[in-house]
Amino acid sequence: MKNRIYRIAAALSVAALLVSSATVQAAGVTTNGTPAAVATDSVQNWPTAPAVASETAVLIDADTGAVLYDKGMDEYRYPASTTKLMTLLVAIENSSPKDSVTFTETGIRDVSWDSSNINAQLGETMTMKDCWMAAYIQSANEVCAQIAEYVGGSEANFVEMMNQKAKELGCTHTHFVNASGLPDENHYSSAHDLAKIMRACLKNKRFRQVMKCTSYKIPATNTSQARSLHTHLPLMAQESDLYYEGCIGGKTGFATEAQHTMVAAAERNGRTYIVVTMRDAELGTNCTDSRALFDYAFDNFDSIDINGTQMTVPKGVTVNDLTTDTAERNGKTLNRYYYSGQFVGYVVQADPTATPSPEPETQTAETTESTDSGTSAEEDRKSMTQQLEEIRSEGMSSSMRTLLIAMGVMAGILVILLIALYIKNG
Repeated sequence: MKNRIYRIAAALSVAALLVSSATVQAAGVTTNGTPAAVATDSVQNWPTAPAVASETAVLIDADTGAVLYDKGMDEYRYPASTTKLMTLLVAIENSSPKDSVTFTETGIRDVSWDSSNINAQLGETMTMKDCWMAAYIQSANEVCAQIAEYVGGSEANFVEMMNQKAKELGCTHTHFVNASGLPDENHYSSAHDLAKIMRACLKNKRFRQVMKCTSYKIPATNTSQARSLHTHLPLMAQESDLYYEGCIGGKTGFATEAQHTMVAAAERNGRTYIVVTMRDAELGTNCTDSRALFDYAFDNFDSIDINGTQMTVPKGVTVNDLTTDTAERNGKTLNRYYYSGQFVGYVVQADPTATPSPEPETQTAETTESTDSGTSAEEDRKSMTQQLEEIRSEGMSSSMRTLLIAMGVMAGILVILLIALYIKNG
């Protein structure tokens, strides 16, 4: 009897631990090669999109955040080195290009033949600007680890900064565990979240200066000769057959589980679009799909002005073709606009009680983001019920996962103590 009770107690303890630890696993990252469905194909009167081979993809307006093409944009995938967009954004926001960075064991541990690097040496010193360029152009993993330690005090602290920034940007399907994108089952993102990150990068003037560079020379350091870097992004390399006129920057990534993934932005005639393509067998497919989606955007959509705010809509659509609703956000009233039910943008209503300013206030991409409190306007239109459902389905925060693990352990211990007490008394 006692042995049976002990076996039951042990089973219950193990079960509790398994349940709690399961919450820290990657939230449904797909690696089986299943392509997602194209949600925007079902939008009535929406321009017909080109065939895209990438497993998941998204096309958004960089100014408004409006989604123009959605192929599984919220499905979990491994981001690989496109992670470095967030690494660079956090680093650029929290350091100076003239800072002096000395490589420690943290950095050089990621120097290996099968890992992108610049062969940094222990004790080597270079400027933060050189580090930014090495991370962006060369996709150097050891440089990202060293950036993380320098900016965050430790790589772990920096990764927490990355996750916090992702949360501020409204990324609901993203979790980072390192600064480089090296494979880890708990390091994941989605096409839409990567587009949001790229959108924030485009708003940072210093990031744009880094992003536009296709070549860069790191001067000789205390341990190395000068290093010449050249872009790995075919869309920006004029010598490449896949070069795309108007591409202003982006990032590629590859790992065995992630396959090839890419984030890119293109700009023409004052219109800027972001394309993310994920999990392709070849980088050429990412490039071909991205080119097709950029062409689709430039050829099939126009910008219209609504009360001083530019919105991207299918060609021929006027403000009279749009439907509207209103929502409250941070004490402001938003007029949201849709075409055939697809969100295209919003305007913040003027406060009738506010004192008129000498000059009219024009809504910009920056004010749009702050009004939205880090959540894209497209997400704002979802009902509260839908938002609660997403919270239930998208997984839990790191703190909640840790709490559940602790609860599982405590539950197991409690069961054992109760059984021991039962045996003692009887």
